[in-house]
Amino acid sequence: MTTAARCPVAHLDLVDPDTFASGLPFEAFATLRDQAPVCWHDQPGSWGDGFWVVTRLEDVRTVSRTPEVFSSYARGALLTLGNEADEELALAMTRQLMLNMDPPEHGAYRQIVQRAFNPRTIRGLEGRLQEFADDIVDRALAKGAGDFVQDVAAELPLLAICELVGVPADQRKAVFELSNRMIGFDDPELGGSAAEAEVAMAEMFGMAHALAQDKHARPARSPDADLISTLLQADTGQGALTPDQFAIFFVLLMVAGNETTRNAITHGMQAFFEHPEQWELFKAERPLETAAEEIIRWASPIIQFQRTALTDYELGGQQIKAEDRVVIYYSAANRDERSLLDPDTFDISRVDNEHVAFGGGGPHFCLGANLARAEVRILFDTIARRMPAIAPLAAPRPLRSNFVHGIKELQVRYA
Repeated sequence: MTTAARCPVAHLDLVDPDTFASGLPFEAFATLRDQAPVCWHDQPGSWGDGFWVVTRLEDVRTVSRTPEVFSSYARGALLTLGNEADEELALAMTRQLMLNMDPPEHGAYRQIVQRAFNPRTIRGLEGRLQEFADDIVDRALAKGAGDFVQDVAAELPLLAICELVGVPADQRKAVFELSNRMIGFDDPELGGSAAEAEVAMAEMFGMAHALAQDKHARPARSPDADLISTLLQADTGQGALTPDQFAIFFVLLMVAGNETTRNAITHGMQAFFEHPEQWELFKAERPLETAAEEIIRWASPIIQFQRTALTDYELGGQQIKAEDRVVIYYSAANRDERSLLDPDTFDISRVDNEHVAFGGGGPHFCLGANLARAEVRILFDTIARRMPAIAPLAAPRPLRSNFVHGIKELQVRYA
C-alpha cells in the first residue's frame, strides 16, 4: 500500500455519498487545497486500498493533459467503489465507453461524432433550441408553479440531445427516467442500488438496439441526418461499430448530454435565487457569454473522475506510484483561489474564468461543451425575458451522489 501524506480533514470520506447529501464539502476542499493539495485517501478493500485526491486547478489540468501517464482505461474513469474482483467484471464492459478509453483509441471514437458538436453545428441548432426554450417556458407559465428541475432544467438538454441523436419524441420521457435511474443509484428516491442502475442501463441498451433496427429498416437520406445514422455508418478503423458498441455509444451520449447540463441549469437558477443582485444584473444587461460560463463553473455538475498512473510521477509534491489511482476533483479545483479571483463569489460578469467544469483539457475535454453553453445561454435569456419574477418556494433538494453534483427537486413559482 502507498504510504503518503493522508488527507488532513478528519473523518472526510469522499467515497460515501452521504458526504455530499447536503451539498459539496467546500470547507474541506479548501483545507485540502491549502494543506495537502495531493493527498492519500484510504479505501480499504479497493484497488490499492485507496487513491490520491487532487484538488488544485493546475494539478487537475496536469492529470487531464497527460494521458500517457494518467490512464482512463486502466481502472476506468469512474471512482472505484467495490472490491478488486467486482471491478474487473465491471471494467470488461465499461472499457468500451469512450469515457474509459485512452489515445489513440479514444480519438478514433471521438472523431466519429465530433462534428455534430462543433461550434458551427451548434450555431445552426440555436434556432431550434430557442423554439424548445419558448415552448418549455410556455408550459411552465401555464402551470404557475412546479418543480423547476422537471419542468424547465431537464427539458431543454433532453430535447436537444434527442434531436441531435435522432430519438423519436415519444421515447424522450423514457430517456429522462432511465438516465435518472442510472446516475441516481446512490439516492434511494432515484433507484437506490447499483443493481437498479444496471437494469436501467440494460433497458437503455434495448432502446438503442430497437432504434438501430428501425434506422436500418428506414435509413436516413444522409449519414449526417442524425447521430444514430452517423454511428451506424461509422468506421473506427477496425470496421463498423458492433451492435453493442453502438448501444454503449448511445448510452454515453444520452446520459452525458442530459444529466450534466440539467444540473448546471438548476444550480444556476438556485445561484440567482441566492444572489438576487446577480439576477437583476442579468435581466438588465444580459451578459450571456460570461453568465453561462460562471453558471457552469459554479455548478461543476461532475464532482470527480478517476485516472490510474501508468508510471511513477511526482504531482503536487507527492510521489505517485505506477498503478496508483488518482481522483481529480473538478468541484474543488473550480474554487481554487490560486487560479481564480475570488472563486467563492458568484459573479456573472467574471471574465477570467478558466474553470475545469468541462474537464481540464486533454483528450477527454467535454465533447458537448459548445452545446451546453448554448443551452444555458438560451434558456436563461428566455427565463429572464418571459418569467423575470420567478421565485423559490422551497429549498433545493440535493442529489445524494459522490459523482454528480445534482439537484433533484427545486420548487418554484413561475409567475
